[in-house]
Amino acid sequence: MKSRALEMKRETKETSINLRFDPDVPAQEISTGLPFFDHLLSSMAFHGRMGLRLSAVGDLEVDPHHLVEDTGLVLGAALRQCAQEHGPIARFGHAVVPMDEALGEAVVDAGGRSYLVHRADYPQEYCGRFPVALLQEFFYALAQKGGITLHLWARYGSNSHHMAEALFKSLGRALRQAYRPSGSTEPISTKGFLD
Repeated sequence: MKSRALEMKRETKETSINLRFDPDVPAQEISTGLPFFDHLLSSMAFHGRMGLRLSAVGDLEVDPHHLVEDTGLVLGAALRQCAQEHGPIARFGHAVVPMDEALGEAVVDAGGRSYLVHRADYPQEYCGRFPVALLQEFFYALAQKGGITLHLWARYGSNSHHMAEALFKSLGRALRQAYRPSGSTEPISTKGFLD
């Protein structure tokens, strides 16, 4: 099978991001300067059995927002390009993952339409020094740039770390399902194309 590995870059006045994404060869090497974010991305890639080599630097002295959002944009762009260049893909993915007392669910439609539903009532505002409110920004950027309808639900939990990690693990597994080759020569759509 032809390699589906992709390399993406994003350079702005606020961030510099280099990504190598391989949906078929699992390996993780992630450095964003945000240890908890690195942990979440590593968990997502590991449980999604995907290769993710990410080097990201940004204006963290201002706020981690730009770096987190731009990482979502770059990863979303890689997923979209993967589908466009190497499709047809299975399109849909779903996973439910527990993490101790927390339960996370992710549902993916990689059909080209961007939408995000993120339901999570995180009881603690920070995991370490990472503000969990920024997870919404990452998910939104990923969905928008990737052309993904993404439903994420932290069903319950009492620890924000566990809830976030359950979501990222379930997201990884759902993405793995959605972006696997469909085995068909036609897009998985009654319209005959993905839009």
